[in-house]
Amino acid sequence: MAGGVPIAAPALASGFLKGRALIFPLSLVISLFFLWGFSYGLLDVLNKHFQVVLDITKLQSTGLQVVYFGGGYLLFSPVAAEVMKRKGYKITILMGLSLYSLGAIMFWPTAHFSTYQNRIASFGGFCACTLVIACGLATLETAANSYAVVIGDPASASARLQFCQSWNGVASFIGPLIASKFFFTGKNQHSLTNVQFVYLAVACAGVAIAVLFLVTKLPEVSEEMLRGTTTAENLATDEFGNELGQGPLYKQYNMIFGFIAQFCYVGAQVTIASFFINYATENASFSSAQASNMLSYALITFTVGRFIATALATIFQADFLLMVYAVFAIALNAYACAGSGKPAVAILIVIFFFEAPMYPTLFTLGTANLGRHTRRGAGILVMGVSGGAVFPPIQGAIADSAGTRISYVVPLVGFVYVLGYVVFHWIRHGRHILRVKDVVSAAYHGGAVGGVVEEIHYDGDKAMVSKVEEAELSRSS
Repeated sequence: MAGGVPIAAPALASGFLKGRALIFPLSLVISLFFLWGFSYGLLDVLNKHFQVVLDITKLQSTGLQVVYFGGGYLLFSPVAAEVMKRKGYKITILMGLSLYSLGAIMFWPTAHFSTYQNRIASFGGFCACTLVIACGLATLETAANSYAVVIGDPASASARLQFCQSWNGVASFIGPLIASKFFFTGKNQHSLTNVQFVYLAVACAGVAIAVLFLVTKLPEVSEEMLRGTTTAENLATDEFGNELGQGPLYKQYNMIFGFIAQFCYVGAQVTIASFFINYATENASFSSAQASNMLSYALITFTVGRFIATALATIFQADFLLMVYAVFAIALNAYACAGSGKPAVAILIVIFFFEAPMYPTLFTLGTANLGRHTRRGAGILVMGVSGGAVFPPIQGAIADSAGTRISYVVPLVGFVYVLGYVVFHWIRHGRHILRVKDVVSAAYHGGAVGGVVEEIHYDGDKAMVSKVEEAELSRSS
C-alpha cells in the first residue's frame, strides 16, 4: 500500500490450515472469486448496451473483450506472478483489489462526460477502464487460485478450488440480472447514468474487501513450501524407465495441444456469452431487458452444470466425460447457427450446461505427466484464457456482415478442436470409460501463474511404482 507500511502476515508453521482455522481465510478468498464473477457478468451486458447508447458496431463493441482478456489476463498475469513471488499473497491481493476499484471508479467520469459527438472517444475511455479492472482481476485470480490450493490440505486441494470457483459462477449471473433492471428499462436504455452508479457500487465493494484483507492477519505460505519438491516429482518414471517430462518444454506435445484446446474453448465460451443478447433480440422476439434476464438463466445453467460435472467426474474418466460433453456442445451449437425463435435461444442456454466443465478438465489433462515442467505448464495453460480476446472480434465482424445467428459458427469451430483433442487423448490413454485410479502420487506445485495439483498417472499403462518406493526406502535408511 502507499507509504510503504509493512503488513505482517504469519507464515504457516504446519504447512497448511485445518478445520475452523481454514474457514475465515477461505471465505475471504471466495469473496475474490465472487468479485470477478460479477465483473465478468456485467462485461457481456455492456456489449449490447454500448452498441445502443454509443451507436457502435458489434465488432467495435468486442474491444471490451480484447482489452479484458488480452490486456489483463495475457499481459498482466506475469507481472502479478512476479509480485506474488517477491511480496507474497497478501500484498498481491491488495494490489489486485486496488486496481479493480480504481478501474471501476474511473467509469464515473468516463460516463459523465460521454456525449454522442465524442462517442468513439468515450468507448475508448470505457475500454481503458475495463483494462484497469482486468489487470486487477488477473492479479486476484493469479493469487486466489494458488492460495486456495496451498492454504489447506493438499489431498482436498482440487475440491477446495472447485468450491471456490463455484462462487464465480454464482456471481456471474447476478450481473446480468442487475443490468436488466438498470441498463435496459425505461429511459436507461439510452443513458449511461446507471452505468456510473453500478460501477461506483462495484468500486465500493472492492474497497470494502481490501480493508478486510488489510486488517486481517492472513496466513502467508512460506517460499520454502512453494519451492519444495517431492520424491515422486524427482523420481517418477514411466514403464520404460524414462523420467516424466523428459526433454525440453517445447516438446511436451500434450501440453501444447492442451493449450490450444484451452485457447479455443475460452474463445468459444466468451463469444457465446458476448453475443447472447444480440442473438436473443435479433433471432427471437425478446427485448434487451428480457434477453439480459435470459443470459442470467444461462449463467445459472453454467453453474449447475459445473456442479453436476464435478459429481460425474468421480464416476467417469475425465477425457471420456469431456468427449461426450463436447459432442453435445457441437450439436447444439450447430442448431443455434441454423435455428430461429425461442427454441433456438433455449438451445443456446443449454450449451452453457455442456461447456461448464471444459476449462478445469482441459487444465487437468494438459498439465498431467509434465514432471519437472509442471509449474511452467500450469502457467501456459492459464494463458489459454487469451482466446477470449481473439474470438469475439472475429465473430463481431461476421455478425456485422452476415448476422448474429451465422456468426455462431465461430464458437462451433472452437468446440470442434476441443473434441478432436479429447478424442485423441482418450484413444491414446487407454479408452477408459469409468474412472481408473492408477495414480502413483499427487503433489502440489506452485506455478508462475496460479497453481496446480499434479496427478502423476499413466492411464492404461503399467507404472513403475517400485522405483519410487525403492528410492524412498533407500533415502530413509
